[in-house]
Amino acid sequence: MHPAFLYLPGDRLTLPELTAARLDGDVVEMGEGYVPADLVEAASIRAGALARLIAPGTAASDATAAWIHGAGDAPPSPHHVRRAVGHRIRAQSHQRLVFHDTFVPASDLVLVGGIPVTTARRTLADLALGVHRDPSCLPWVRALAAAAPDAVVEASHALRAMTRVPGTRAGLAALEAAAVRTR
Repeated sequence: MHPAFLYLPGDRLTLPELTAARLDGDVVEMGEGYVPADLVEAASIRAGALARLIAPGTAASDATAAWIHGAGDAPPSPHHVRRAVGHRIRAQSHQRLVFHDTFVPASDLVLVGGIPVTTARRTLADLALGVHRDPSCLPWVRALAAAAPDAVVEASHALRAMTRVPGTRAGLAALEAAAVRTR
């Protein structure tokens, strides 16, 4: 996505100016910014709208990555990031951001709109593993399974390969239920 299509408050226009443009129907809210109302929404646009929140050494993950991959209409709150480098990093403190200090290898990352994002397969696996402790992950599993049905089988294989990981059974059940809904 070309940066000219993304309006972040304080860059070219102030928040009141962007709010007025939204009320006039010229722009719509997208993540942390605004985009022209007639712009076709794509993964690169969603990712670019969150670029300010994704610090170097981290990648969008969980519900945030699901939203970027096309799941759901509205972005999650809070957003989720995971560590994308092999060494420990200082967690970015932000009230609308959850930092998971779990390393994501480069094989599980894709660059979308200039920011690293976990792949649909990895995102589904992470969300499914979280279902047993956070039921709010389940709607994101269903939405991402509908948006990326091929990733469901891959995520199921990844969970079956795990041993002694909490939430594996609940995650597999969530993925199987999501696969049935997409058929």
